Amino acid sequence: MADAKARITAEEVRELALLARLRLSDAEVTRMTDDLAAILDYVDALRALETTSVEPMTHAVPFDCPTRADEVKPSLSPDEALANAPRRDGSFFQVPRIVPGPGADGEGGGS
Repeated sequence: MADAKARITAEEVRELALLARLRLSDAEVTRMTDDLAAILDYVDALRALETTSVEPMTHAVPFDCPTRADEVKPSLSPDEALANAPRRDGSFFQVPRIVPGPGADGEGGGS
């Protein structure tokens, strides 16, 4: 595990927590550092496996996934689709802006 701990540091865990908007105590940082090191060890173990003769699959067990024909069918008109929209702009849903607009300073600015 010493090799894995060298791969991920407590400072990197703190940076990841900051990016994820998580507040971690020092004990949690230590635990997460160990946990992430163990995960990276497991990924390395998986990478070491010989898989060139293994057929790619989407499920661990056989799974029949029937498909249907792609057929054009009538859909709702814009007025029908927007009938219950709280706000609309022409034929579009109008929603509050959640990212800064052009020219915003990124500090909560924008419109």
